[in-house]
Amino acid sequence: MSLERQEKRHGAALVAPALLWAVAFFVLPFAAMVAMSTAKMVGREIVPGPDFGNYIRIFTEPPLTRAIFVSLEITAIVTILSVLLAWPLAWIIATRVPAKWQRLALLLAVLPFWTSYVVRSYSWALVLGEKGIVMNTLVGLHILSEPVQIMATRTATVIGFTHFFVMLLTLTIYSNLVQLSPNYARAAEDLGASRWQVIRLVILPLTLPGVVTGAFLTFVLCIGDYITPQILGGNNELTLPQLIMLQLGRRGDYPMASALSVVLMAMVTLAYAGCARWLKMDRV
Repeated sequence: MSLERQEKRHGAALVAPALLWAVAFFVLPFAAMVAMSTAKMVGREIVPGPDFGNYIRIFTEPPLTRAIFVSLEITAIVTILSVLLAWPLAWIIATRVPAKWQRLALLLAVLPFWTSYVVRSYSWALVLGEKGIVMNTLVGLHILSEPVQIMATRTATVIGFTHFFVMLLTLTIYSNLVQLSPNYARAAEDLGASRWQVIRLVILPLTLPGVVTGAFLTFVLCIGDYITPQILGGNNELTLPQLIMLQLGRRGDYPMASALSVVLMAMVTLAYAGCARWLKMDRV
């Protein structure tokens, strides 16, 4: 046996476990979900397809279509807010905090990750409630005459999401910033650029891979999250994951839940296609 064939067999043997894992726990379940999505419910029984009535309902029935738009709107707002808050924080840590204190600053930034996701959501429920610290402070300072309803609204969901994802984006952007050579900024300043122009025209474009990577992770985790909208947003404005759980838990409509899940996967795939150029860029 030639050396080349031996290397190919060795490489195949190394890749095989990961490939089998992906097939067993992603490809086959996804194929089963797609097949289920083309079935239909007749009474309490599932009748195999192919039938694309579930997909037609998703894009023609207002409550189902509304859940898609609500999920996209919340995700877009959270992603934009997280980027706007995380970039200055990452820049301050990378450029203004002394090197010996940067690890401590990052540690403090990721502390929320050490707390259970459910606990964080319930903590925000306590903070944002009518008797929570936010309302008590605003009323005590006479900024508000009486408590305002924040819980069980989209605002509460956005706040809970943003608190979590700002930390995630800070890490991805910081990892990009610390790799930038200070010579870029010095060269721009030598050419007459102001501090703001250096940030806007030099540093910001060079950190786009980190920004897009973090934004993509935020999009994926946010649009597929069920816990935070359920705890903080309530059921007044359903997101796509909440609607999927509603189909499963209360109605037992597995074909519709599968169709909604396929639509969710398609949205994530489109987001990846839009970010693929930046996700594959080499770090500076």
